[in-house]
Amino acid sequence: MPHVDILNMEGAKVGDYELSDEIFGIEPNESALHAAVVQYLANRRLGTKSAKTRAEVSGSGIKPRPQKGTGQSRQGSKRSPQWVGGGIVFAPKPRDFSKKVNKKVKRLAMKSAFSVKAADNHIIILDNLAFGEIKTKLMTKVMKSLNIENALFIVNESDRNVALSARNIPGIKTAPVNAINVYDILKYDALVLTKDAADKAQEAYA
Repeated sequence: MPHVDILNMEGAKVGDYELSDEIFGIEPNESALHAAVVQYLANRRLGTKSAKTRAEVSGSGIKPRPQKGTGQSRQGSKRSPQWVGGGIVFAPKPRDFSKKVNKKVKRLAMKSAFSVKAADNHIIILDNLAFGEIKTKLMTKVMKSLNIENALFIVNESDRNVALSARNIPGIKTAPVNAINVYDILKYDALVLTKDAADKAQEAYA
């Protein structure tokens, strides 16, 4: 089983953590990762875009000019797409973009994402991550101690002080362990988990 150092918020080693081969040591399944990422991005789409077709725009359907004798092209209605104010050809309408992925594939994708980070040595385990107040510079100090600029911080439970302290820092995101997704794990360079969050993740995906 792979081992990683447990660090404190000052970046000093305070222990050793054992990662499960079942979760952090499998051969990544690219197909499962792709399915999970496509589902996540598709489910974020609101699908509310809408435009009017020629049947829905206002305007008379009367022939705007004679068929012959004007020297101009034949026109049948001002609601036609070529007219200003006319309808849109194949106008977009509200639709549901959401996709479904089997639970087994989702679990495999999550394990694959964890394994990718473990193979690249981009996993950091913190003994704890907690701030007594909301201060961006506190999170910046932790990042400097860990020598990271782009990372996903995973905590056991949502912590308002931590979340708000990291909110304005580019390249940083915080999330409770029960709200993580494959897209974010792959998107950020480093994966920083508190020890409690790592325990909970290994328990959930064992």
